[in-house]
Formats: sequence, C-alpha cells, structure tokens
Amino acid sequence: MTLSPPVPFSPELETFRANETETIDGLKDAFDAIMDKTANDYGHAVRSVHAKSHGILSAKMTVHSDLSNELAQGLFSQPGTYGVHMRLSTNAGDILPDTIALPRGLAMKVVGVRGKRLPDADGTSQDFVMVNGPVFQAVNAEKFLGNLKLLVKTTDRLEGTKEVLSSVLQTVNKGMEAIGISSPAIQSLGGAPNVDPLGETYFSVTPFRYGDFVAKFRLKPISAGLVELSGREVDTSTGDDAIRNTVQAEMLSIRAEWEFQVQLCRDVSKQPIEDPTVEWSESDTPFVTVATVAADPQDTWRAESVQEVDEMMRFSVWTGLAAHQPLGNINRARKATYQRSAEFRQSFNRCPIREPN
Repeated sequence: MTLSPPVPFSPELETFRANETETIDGLKDAFDAIMDKTANDYGHAVRSVHAKSHGILSAKMTVHSDLSNELAQGLFSQPGTYGVHMRLSTNAGDILPDTIALPRGLAMKVVGVRGKRLPDADGTSQDFVMVNGPVFQAVNAEKFLGNLKLLVKTTDRLEGTKEVLSSVLQTVNKGMEAIGISSPAIQSLGGAPNVDPLGETYFSVTPFRYGDFVAKFRLKPISAGLVELSGREVDTSTGDDAIRNTVQAEMLSIRAEWEFQVQLCRDVSKQPIEDPTVEWSESDTPFVTVATVAADPQDTWRAESVQEVDEMMRFSVWTGLAAHQPLGNINRARKATYQRSAEFRQSFNRCPIREPN
C-alpha cells in the first residue's frame, strides 16, 4: 500500500473557536475549585488532573540514527541519547483508592534538548503527556468544561459511592468491549480496566507539530517483562495504593523498554487537527518508531525521586521545542490551565517547581 505524503505544517491547519478565551477562564475556575478542595482537605496541594502517582522512573531515550527525512524532525532530527524522567499516574484530580478504576497516564520529560523553544517554555526539556487510550473523551475544550463541572461536585467526596459506581461501570465497559465497543466516557467515570500501568501503550491523543509536518505520538512496550503485563489487572483489594506497590515490586527486577513512535498526519479530513475524539486509522497512517526508551531495574518510589519529580516538577505539553508545538483547541486550552496548576502547587506547598538542568 502506498501512503499519501505527510501534510506540511502550517498555522492555517488550526481553527480557533470564538469562545476559547471564555472557555479557558471557565476551565481555570473549575480546576481552581478542585485544587482548593483537595489542598485544604489534604493539607498539601496536588495536581488538578493526574493527581495520584503510581511510580517515578528514571530512563534513557535513544533517538535512532537511520530515520528518513520526514521522520528526522525536531527532537528526532539527530541521533542521540537523553535522560528521561517518567511519571505514571491516574487521571483524577483527587487521591482516590485504587479500587476506583480510571484511565492511566504517563508523562515524560526528556532532558537536555537543544533548539528553539516554545513561548514561555523554560529549561531545555521536551515534555510528552500521554494516556492509555488513542482518543480524548471530549471533542473540544467547551465540552470538556461541561464534564469537568460535574467532576468538581464530587472531588474528594463520596469515595464509597465512587467505588460502587466504578465496579458497575467496569462491568458495563467489559461487556461493551466484548462486542467491540470502547467508551472513553465510561472509562473516564471509573469504568476503565484496572490494568497494570507498566504493560500499557500510551498515546498523545492530540496532534503536535512535527517539524515540517504534523503527528501524534505513542509509547509502546516491547521488552518481555512489560509485554507480559499488558492487560493484566492489578489486585486492588490489597490496599488503597495497590498499583503503586505493584509497580514498585515489578520494576525491581524488570528492564523496561518501549518504542517511541510517531503517526504522521497524511489527510486532514481523516486525521483532523481540532477533533481529538477521532482516532487516526493506522491503515491510513501507521505509527513508526523513531526512538527507544529504556529503564533499568529500580525502586520506583524512592523518597528522593518522589520529591524531585512528583513535587518539584511540572509536566506540560507546552514545555518543549517550537518544532513540537501543540495543536488544536484542547491543546491550546492546556497551556494556561497547566501553568495555573503548577503555580498553585508551588504557592500552597511553598516548594519551588523547576525544570531540571
């Protein structure tokens, strides 16, 4: 099969909505309400989304040396090896027992990247923020704000009710998946499979500039120790932090390895920029590996790593190179809201948040 050529990057690929400023203000207010509630209850500020960490990993990214011209872009334009900080998480803005099954997240900070930076992007890192599903649950930031307002009302409350609801939704979700239907909405409410985060494949969900082109990103496990964990459910009856404890025990003996892949936009009618609910079909534009990420056996919950990464770092799609500019309405809304979350944590906890050297 002959693939269409990749779509050249152009600012005209983005379509701005008339109410984006008002929607972003509403998102900031909603996230403020979540952070105020959780910080006052916990006596410590946590992230407005993906508040609960399951593991902090130290890794290396090796950019491949044999990339074609269309793949050798931005960070991946030259072969090289970089240090990487990785954070595994669950997507809620409050710290919930692991019996409440929600989608997993993986954030990566690639350190020491050279090149023209995005506006207001401090340091020399390139961040990638991903989840274990290929699509987002809302078509745009306005729809996401409507969902978020419902979550604000239940933040850090009714844990017993959430556990019961999660159990019911997990059963519903499994039934739907058995007939080939996947529902990001049900999963985001607590119906996600309670899987081991080390075995998951992670997606950027939203598109990004890829130098001269446009792409989505994927991180796919390839080492035997990770592949055998794919789809494996964690026994969460052992405690509220069962997932964290499971990851910690597993990584003491596993050498983890992933492929970092890109999926180039080749037809904006099939691979839209502004609608992250549309999955880009791999038959139209396959994922291609551009780098390998590897982590040696380690303790994923060392106090020093938790302090350095979980407390003193922020992960944002807007931290990085201009060559990997986030695209689309959802990504545009993430800039101010991510910054707001980091500033709140820094102020409340009296702990500086900074980019690594």
